[in-house]
Amino acid sequence: MKPKTERDQNRIDLLQGTLDMLILQTLVWGPLHGYAISHSIRGRSGEILQVETGSLYPALHRLEKQGWVTSQWKQTESKQRAKFYRLTAAGRKQLQSEQVRWEQIVNAVAGIMKPEF
Repeated sequence: MKPKTERDQNRIDLLQGTLDMLILQTLVWGPLHGYAISHSIRGRSGEILQVETGSLYPALHRLEKQGWVTSQWKQTESKQRAKFYRLTAAGRKQLQSEQVRWEQIVNAVAGIMKPEF
């Protein structure tokens, strides 16, 4: 087992359901394959959020089953075959709901952490 680096220790475990919202948000910018989704989340979070394969692909399958994303096999820029995921209209609607819920969570936690007296 390799020792944890400071970066590893600073990574944040995602709240249940948050991964779905992050995937949907990432797909707003266009269709991506799984590795690109993971890479985008990591990069846009300043290397804080890292989505492991064991979490990402079950989430993508769940989102596809819900009808929030569709997938299609295509070739990547490096000529490898990969499944690309695309946000559906239902997925956009779900993302809006998730964003409202997320704002409520953020505000609730902020109210506890920095109460106004």
